[in-house]
Amino acid sequence: MSVLVLVLAVSAAFCLGIGFVLQQNAAAHAPLGDFLSPRLLLDLVRVPRWLGGIGLMVCGMVLGAVALGQGEVTLVEPLLATNLLFALMLSRRQTRQPLGRQGWAGLVLLAGGVTAFIVAGQPRGGSAVTDPLRHWLIIGVMVGTALLLAALAKRSRLSAGPALLAVAAGLLYGVQDALTRVCGQRFSGGGIAAVFSGWQPYAVIALGVTGLVLVQSAFETAPLRMSLPALTAAQPLAGIVCGVGFLGDRLRADTGALAWEAVGLAGIVVGVVLLGLHPAMPGAAARGRVRAGAGV
Repeated sequence: MSVLVLVLAVSAAFCLGIGFVLQQNAAAHAPLGDFLSPRLLLDLVRVPRWLGGIGLMVCGMVLGAVALGQGEVTLVEPLLATNLLFALMLSRRQTRQPLGRQGWAGLVLLAGGVTAFIVAGQPRGGSAVTDPLRHWLIIGVMVGTALLLAALAKRSRLSAGPALLAVAAGLLYGVQDALTRVCGQRFSGGGIAAVFSGWQPYAVIALGVTGLVLVQSAFETAPLRMSLPALTAAQPLAGIVCGVGFLGDRLRADTGALAWEAVGLAGIVVGVVLLGLHPAMPGAAARGRVRAGAGV
């Protein structure tokens, strides 16, 4: 594993984790009438803390894009999942909650899961799949599932809604990461003109904006612990599927390696859930606010 990719991915995770906390702090006070509406972004853009969180998220996405240009999606995505560690770090400063057994267990499982997956799988590049049907099938399943979850979330609202929205956004962000890597490859091969001659950069923008609306709606309606674990778990899984499915990323496929890869992914998911549900995570979403104009 390249040290440069490691530094870039962890730096991206740092920016994303801190940015998510700042965004949720601001979104928790947004009017619920803007739920799942682009108006939510127009309301939040006037909040300095939210703008700071978005600025950090953009920095994280840029660093992540550079990391994806230097390494495989199957390598970068698990490292990006460590953003939850940095989110918890800032949240602990705000809530002054001790880490405790749950925090340490989550930390060990997340870090150990990332290490086990990378060491066992030894992600490496290969020839991208040229069959467009396979591209569209994988992307279609991811995007279609995200839209279905968003529709279910609109019905669930304050019960399972935030988690469903977070999973939907994670799926979109995983596809966005994969297409970002494709854009990087096109840039390396033919410059900026080659990038914008394809559909991928426009899809990256559309996925990013849609994912942002979903994430902010989840942050608006529930504490961070209800949404960030699902977002953090779904994104790397979707990215890995895209990486192996059509970008040509290769993982070791012998029985022992596959077993450890599965253990690593399970460790990442369980660690993310434990950290996300930690009492230190912000829990100040105002559920009793008036839902002015909120449709069902």
